[in-house]
Amino acid sequence: MPPTKAVTWWRTGAGSLPEVRWALAATALFAAGGIAQLAGAPSWMWWALYLACYAAGGWEPGLAGLRALRDKTLDVDLLMVVAAIGAATIGQVFDGALLIVIFATSGALEAVATKRTEDSVRGLLNLAPEQATRVAETGGEELVDTAELEVGETILVRPGERIGADGEVVAGASDVDQATITGESLPVDKRPGDEVFAGTLNGVGVLRVRVTRPAAGTVIARIVAMVEQASATKARTQLFIEKVEQRYSVAMVAATVALFTLPLLWGVPLQESLLRAMTFMIVASPCAVVLATMPPLLAAIATAGRNGVLVKSAVVMEQLAGVTQVAFDKTGTLTEGRPYLAEIRVLTGTRESVLALAAAAEEGSEHPLGRAVVQAAREAGLTWPAAESFEAVPGTGVRARVDGKSVEIGSPTALLTPAGEAGSSAYGSVVGELEDGGHSAVVLRVDGVPVAVLALADRTRPGAADAVARLKAVTEAPPVLLTGDNPRAAGRVAAHVGIDDVYAGLLPEDKVTAVRELQERGARVALVGDGVNDAPALASAHTGIAMGRAGSDLALDTADAVITRDELAAVPAVLALARRARRLVIANLAIAGTFIAVLVGWDLFGELPLPLGVAGHEGSTIIVGLNGLRLLRDAAWRRAAAPALR
Repeated sequence: MPPTKAVTWWRTGAGSLPEVRWALAATALFAAGGIAQLAGAPSWMWWALYLACYAAGGWEPGLAGLRALRDKTLDVDLLMVVAAIGAATIGQVFDGALLIVIFATSGALEAVATKRTEDSVRGLLNLAPEQATRVAETGGEELVDTAELEVGETILVRPGERIGADGEVVAGASDVDQATITGESLPVDKRPGDEVFAGTLNGVGVLRVRVTRPAAGTVIARIVAMVEQASATKARTQLFIEKVEQRYSVAMVAATVALFTLPLLWGVPLQESLLRAMTFMIVASPCAVVLATMPPLLAAIATAGRNGVLVKSAVVMEQLAGVTQVAFDKTGTLTEGRPYLAEIRVLTGTRESVLALAAAAEEGSEHPLGRAVVQAAREAGLTWPAAESFEAVPGTGVRARVDGKSVEIGSPTALLTPAGEAGSSAYGSVVGELEDGGHSAVVLRVDGVPVAVLALADRTRPGAADAVARLKAVTEAPPVLLTGDNPRAAGRVAAHVGIDDVYAGLLPEDKVTAVRELQERGARVALVGDGVNDAPALASAHTGIAMGRAGSDLALDTADAVITRDELAAVPAVLALARRARRLVIANLAIAGTFIAVLVGWDLFGELPLPLGVAGHEGSTIIVGLNGLRLLRDAAWRRAAAPALR
C-alpha cells in the first residue's frame, strides 16, 4: 500500500528536516503548557512543559549562539535564549517560552524554503531526457545517455519526444514547443539551420539535430546553475531589527555585567545588585522589539493569503515594502499563455464559411493554433462537416478533405508561393501587416487557392492594463516587460497594457542581465513570472513573484511570493499592504524603544521595582502586538488596494 501524504511529508518532505521537527515539538509543548496553566493544573506541571519547550526549541539557536561566541561574536539567537532564561528565573516562564517558539518557527520556515528550492532545482534537470538516439556515421542508431553526447554528433528526435541536446536542425521539419526556455506561447516551426534547445518538446515531425553544446553547457543546465548561484550569492536578507543585532547584543550584555559587578565594588549587597541587573536584562531585552516587528508582518502575510497572495516569510513582506519597480514576464503572466483567433481576413466567401472550413480541417489537430480555431468556431455557434481525411504536415500545417474540397492551413512561407496561386501576392501584404501587429498569421487554402488569413494571438489577462496603471501609482516608476517572445508580439501586448519599456527575445540569462541592469540604476526590482525560464531572474531580483495556477514548480519554489489566483490586481495591492505593514513596524519600534528607554533609565538612575519593570515590559509587548494585529482585518486589504484604484 502506498504511503499516505502525511507519511511522505514526514519521511521526505518538510517533516524530514530537524528544524521543523524541533519547532513542532516546541510548539506542542508550549500549547500543552498554556492549556495546563489555564486549566489550573499544578504549577510544577506547566512549568515542566514550558521548560521542555525551552529545551526543544532553544537548544539549536543556543548552540549556534555559543559557536558564534567562540568566534568572538554575539548574535540575537543567543541573546533571545539568555533573555528567555532570564524571564524564567523571575517567574515569567510563559514569555520566555513564547519567544523560544517564535525563533524556532522562524528557523524552520527558512529551512523549508531552502529545501523546496533545492528539490525544484534538481527536478528541473528531469526536463531534459536522460537518453537520446544518436545517429552513427554509417546511418545506424543507438540509444545513449545524453551526458555522453559530444559536440558535432547527430541525434534523431521522433514526434512527441523531448530534444536531448542543444543543437542545430540538419534535416527534417517540425514544430517545437520551447516555452520552458523562451516563454513563447506558440510552438515554433523548425527547419534545417534552426536552433533547438534541450528539454523542449518536439511536435509531429522527425528532426535530425547536430549537437552544438555539451550536456553541461545546455540552456537548461545553465538555468539550473544560475538559480543555484543566485540563491547562494544573494545577500542574506534580514529583518530591520536584526541588522543591528550585533551592536545591541554586545551593549546589552556589557551593560548587564557592569550593572551587576560595579555596585558590588561599591559595597552594594549581592542580592540587591543581582536584582538590579536582572531587572535591567528583562526591561532591556528585545522581546518587545521582536514582537513589534513580527505581528504586523505576520498579520499582513495572513491577510494577503486570504486574498490570493502567498508571501513566504516576514522577510519577504519587508522586501515587498521596498520594491520601487516591477518587471513582468509576458506569456502566462500578462497573458493567459494560450492563443485565440483574433481576426480573419477573407478574400473569397464569408467569415462564417471560412471559419467553418478551417474548424473542419483543424478538428483533428493537437496543435494550439488548431484548438484556437475550433474554439472560435464553437463560440460563434457554427457547425461543420466532418473531414474525410486529415494529415499533419511537419513544418507546414495541416491538410484535410472537407466536402470534396482540399483544405490546407499552415504557415505563409509554405502556402504562399512567390510564383503563385491567385491571391498570393495580395495575401503576402496582409500577412506582413498582421505579423507587424504582433499576431501569428496562418493561411487557409481551398483547392490550392488562398481564401483567408487567420490572425492568432495570446490573450491578455483581464485587468492587466489596470494592474500596470496601479503599479505606477504605488511604486512611482513604470513597470517594464521582459520576455523571450519576439519583439512584435511583445510590443502588441505592451501597448495594450500600457508598458513602454520592452525587452524582447530574451533567453533566461538575458533576463537576469536585464534585472541586474535595473538594479544597477538603483531600482529594487520585483519580477513577476511563471515559467522555468523566469526562475533565474526570480532568484536574482530583489523580490520574485510567481503566478500560481500555471506556474512551473521551479518558478513557484524560487519565487518569494505566489499569486495563487493569477489575479494581477493582487500585485499592486500586496505592495501597498507591505508598505503599510512597514509603517506599523516603524511605529511599533518607536513605542517599544520608548518603553525600553524609560524603563532602562529608571533602573539605571533610580529604583525600578522588579514587578513594575516586568509590567512595563509586558505592557509594551501587548501594545505593539495588538497594534500590529490590526492588519488582520479585511479592511486592511481594501485600504491597501484603494490608493491604487484612485
